[in-house]
Amino acid sequence: MSQDLSQFRQDVRNWLGDNFPKSLIGRGIEPFGGVEGEASIPEDASSWRDRLGEKGWGTPTWPSEYGGGGLTPAEAAVLSEEMHAAGAINPIPLLAGMGVTMVGPTILEYGTEEQKLKHLPGICSGKVRWCLGLSEPNAGSDLASLQTKAEENGDQWVINGQKIWTSGADISQWCGALVRTDSSVAKRDGISFLLLPMDQPGVETRPIKLIAGASPFCETYFNDAEAEKTDLLGKRNDGWSVVKRLLQHERASQTGARPTSNKTAQPLQEAAKDYCGTDQDGSLADKDLRSRIVDHLMHTKAHGLTISRISAEAKGNPEVSAAASILKNSATRVSQDRAELLLEIMGHQGIGWEGDAFSEDELENVRGWLSGKAISIYGGSYEIQNNIIAKNILGLPETTQKG
Repeated sequence: MSQDLSQFRQDVRNWLGDNFPKSLIGRGIEPFGGVEGEASIPEDASSWRDRLGEKGWGTPTWPSEYGGGGLTPAEAAVLSEEMHAAGAINPIPLLAGMGVTMVGPTILEYGTEEQKLKHLPGICSGKVRWCLGLSEPNAGSDLASLQTKAEENGDQWVINGQKIWTSGADISQWCGALVRTDSSVAKRDGISFLLLPMDQPGVETRPIKLIAGASPFCETYFNDAEAEKTDLLGKRNDGWSVVKRLLQHERASQTGARPTSNKTAQPLQEAAKDYCGTDQDGSLADKDLRSRIVDHLMHTKAHGLTISRISAEAKGNPEVSAAASILKNSATRVSQDRAELLLEIMGHQGIGWEGDAFSEDELENVRGWLSGKAISIYGGSYEIQNNIIAKNILGLPETTQKG
């Protein structure tokens, strides 16, 4: 390691020692609100969010002129290592909703200087949360069939229509919405991407309840909602290009299992020993289960190595869609397999829904198993990702099923 990086590491270590509240160690994402939003963030978590945002280290590699840290990838890696060692979580990607992982990178690529200065600092601070208005009741996997319309009216776009599965819409301040701006051309050619404020009379959100309990999803209705003309991201009627890039960022961000619990997950092997018992030598008594846990851990390790390999290959290469599809499907398998194994390990303690007969962790594991079923659907279904892999990596021809 160079002397500069060694000094930077020490500087990071010192800064974390002075600024990271020790009261947050071991609490994971729990203090930062989840689906409840800003109102539920306690003082120590809010203070940490502010300090990290002021430093720009919540978005470490973003340009400093827009509120980011301006760090090199090597410096960002050091920062990540030191935060992990200190038990410090970066809450800004969570608090900004879709801002850090999807909207912000797309604004950096397609946005005007005015748009970057207007929107990126709020994302970097973690104080402005973004949602995305993409799917509609009749336009899910076939997203280009969307019907939400935007029409010009002076200096504004006027938007009418409905979106569904809008994560965090009820607690977001801004929305990136895919809208139809020309109905006379092919469906992918008449779409634009708008940035609009959620706090206005023309926007209504309705939470969607899920069997797993807490849900981030909403229905979103636009009734003469307005967006400034200057908040058209990219060119008019070229929104399909913008959203394709945005979805590449989403898939790239889904390279690990999403947390199904606010707490640090107990290793499977420890849970298995607790519930299933051990032999005299301390090894797991159920040899078949032991073999399956090892198999899962190998897949998890392979997933991590694939992330590292694809990340290295993607440096300086914006076309990472197919590789991101590999990571999305790999993450789906790792996450869902873990949840299945954990419930099997828990036995009859894994069928609880409520009551004193089950611990808080056991109930959270059941709800995590339920919510994890959606991983193979949101962000592009498992089957869609396989089609992308088949076409763009394996070079297989597209086929049309004839009925």
